[in-house]
Amino acid sequence: MQFVKHNVNFDFIGKSKIGFGLSLTIIIAGIISLIIHNGPKLGIDFAGGTNIRIQFSQEVPISKIRTAFSKIGLEKASVQKVGKDEEHEFQISTSKPEMTDKGFAQSISEAVEAETSVKPIIRQIEMVGPQVGKDLRKKALLAIFYSLLFITIYISGRFELKWIISGVTAGALMTVVYFLSVMNLSMVAIIPIALIISLILFWYLKLFYAMSAIIALIHDVFITIGIFSILGYEFSLPVIAALLTIIGYSLNDTIIVFDRIRENITHDNSKSSLSEKINKSINGTLSRTILTSLTTLLVLIALFFLGGQIIHNFTFAMIVGVVVGTYSSIFIASPIILIAKKGE
Repeated sequence: MQFVKHNVNFDFIGKSKIGFGLSLTIIIAGIISLIIHNGPKLGIDFAGGTNIRIQFSQEVPISKIRTAFSKIGLEKASVQKVGKDEEHEFQISTSKPEMTDKGFAQSISEAVEAETSVKPIIRQIEMVGPQVGKDLRKKALLAIFYSLLFITIYISGRFELKWIISGVTAGALMTVVYFLSVMNLSMVAIIPIALIISLILFWYLKLFYAMSAIIALIHDVFITIGIFSILGYEFSLPVIAALLTIIGYSLNDTIIVFDRIRENITHDNSKSSLSEKINKSINGTLSRTILTSLTTLLVLIALFFLGGQIIHNFTFAMIVGVVVGTYSSIFIASPIILIAKKGE
């Protein structure tokens, strides 16, 4: 299906400065939001705490549920209605880990019934300790970092035939980061420094395709995290899964564009400039890019509105990631290839 005419010639490279400016604006806004909120809003998976799900037979005011929990020592509990209105189901989250035994469930039931005059049904009680949350945060950051480095090996091998040098470089970086993590140094400091060193090495070793792809992927992750922080959405394990999925989706789109760029640079013997060849490559894959993104977004939007509260944050992260990932393949990764090639 040809969604865009084959002879279309939008000047994407000519608009790359606008793209860089837009991305920089969103990233800066996200960083400011993260600073104001002292980092992303972490869910129980990462921050530790207790997650309780209760259900009533009739409508109950949230304020009374919150009052009931404050009377049993959970003053800062977050009460949120979930599911359909007729189900009268609520999720209560607190940063205070509690023992999830029968005594705790009984005290919740009695306090809530005393305050609301309706006996609740305790659907679920989950507790995550602070140490478990800390370990999960470390593993989540390592998972994202390792996935990016494995991607560099593939990109460098496929587009620049530098399997060995990219493998050795990525392996060395992963080893250093692993040993630093074993020494219990802060992952929040280690990962950004390691990524900056990685990009410097890729430039020095002339792994331009890998460098461009990684910058685009970091761009996608940063914007998604920034938007989550601005909107006050929680980070949980499903959101980390969404970020890893976004990396894979964006990479797939970038590889399609890179493949056409390499083909045009290698086999196009016309007198076209490098920027014209890259622009031609983007236009050549535009129909496929738009169709893939639109069909994926239709599914994600349906899940976002109809899939329920449990996967709400996951699908929102995916929607942001698909939009930003498609945009970065065109306006971030491709122009960086041009900048790198000219710099060479």
